[in-house]
Amino acid sequence: MNMSFLQELFNSITQRDALLRRRSGESTTPDHGQLVAACQALLESDGEASSIALASRALAMYRRLDPAERERFFARLAAEFAAEPARIDDAYAAYREARDNASLQALFEACEPRRQELFRRLNLASDGTVELVRMREDLLALLRDHPELDAIDADFAHLFGSWFNRGFLVLKRIDWNTPASILEKIIRYEAVHEIQDWDDLRRRLDARDRRCFGFFHPAIGDEPLIFVEVALCKGLPNRIQPILSGEGAGGESGVEEPDEADTAAFFGISNCQTGLRGISFGNFLIKQVVQELKQELPQLRHFVTLSPVPGFRQWLEERRGDEALPEALRETLGELDAAEWHRDAERAARLEAVVRPLAARYLAEEKNARGLPQNAVARFHLGNGAELHRVNWLGDTSDKGLRQAAGLMVNYLYVLEEIERNHENYSANATVACSSEVRDLARKARKLAKGEHSK
Repeated sequence: MNMSFLQELFNSITQRDALLRRRSGESTTPDHGQLVAACQALLESDGEASSIALASRALAMYRRLDPAERERFFARLAAEFAAEPARIDDAYAAYREARDNASLQALFEACEPRRQELFRRLNLASDGTVELVRMREDLLALLRDHPELDAIDADFAHLFGSWFNRGFLVLKRIDWNTPASILEKIIRYEAVHEIQDWDDLRRRLDARDRRCFGFFHPAIGDEPLIFVEVALCKGLPNRIQPILSGEGAGGESGVEEPDEADTAAFFGISNCQTGLRGISFGNFLIKQVVQELKQELPQLRHFVTLSPVPGFRQWLEERRGDEALPEALRETLGELDAAEWHRDAERAARLEAVVRPLAARYLAEEKNARGLPQNAVARFHLGNGAELHRVNWLGDTSDKGLRQAAGLMVNYLYVLEEIERNHENYSANATVACSSEVRDLARKARKLAKGEHSK
């Protein structure tokens, strides 16, 4: 069967439907009530062609809603498209009586919110998957002030977890010969170290000691889901500026030829789709990139990140306000307020003696309300099975690096033989895999907090 012909047919049906609505005077600026009615009609539709047209119509209406109307629409979704309690009660009573697979299936169906079937049907539209990802992006922006919408987000996460299953994702090498439409998105989506211009992008992609890979999904087209930038080097890199400038990893670690490298350093990992936040495919990406690199460069021995520590400087500021800490420690931390403090060797040395240990404590021991590491980047890599390996002093001396993390960067080490064990320990017990160096620094931080001098 010619699928492209069918798609063109369905698109023509959708276009004809839009034309008829315009001729009939239907408002081009619908309200949430009209969209809810369109969603009800979609759920009641039986035919595939009509369902595609209705789905396209509903998504087009959603795009035209203003923010206030979108918020009202989500409120209606939460209230009117949930599972029906009476139906659940009846299905559970039937299951308790029969205890067979048929009644169990009926119970499953009764427990599923109607929203999930609505989202499945909306996904029938051309570009339906992209539109639903955008819809969830809108929803995420509302959750802080509207926790009653959490159930809708749970439905999105449940469906996206299946739709963006690893089996559907495609890993692609991104280089200077990649289509410009994708390269433009790499510039736009780079979330860790901003790409200044096309020359900057070329330095990152075209050099022999660089690699870049991205995950794509057939339903999203040339929109990357996540991409990772890699620098090939000797030894573990500790500074980002030489890498970004194209000089290599700094010191003795830069390489002229790829086969001279023993380390692949992931220095930029960017999630491109806000609407897919929390849908975990970073683990798959890193593992597959490692496999690709090992196949190309079998001599590589170390796979490590050079990662930012966003939020650490703010955490330090909060510690400065803790009168339970020794006054001398708080005074030293106050030197972070001095202009160009990182260029003053004596001042930087005093700060290093306290800031690196405090960073180890922050990353390894400070937990959020869910009992997980407070730092989001740490959660990502530790959850993927990495080890918190090294805290690098003045690893990022850009304005952003100094402002967010007092200039610190971190190496998370991926040891292939230990990834699964680390991941399982983290998932089950929130255990943070640490090197002995990081553990020693965390112990030093505890002594500093008590006013003890560490030798």
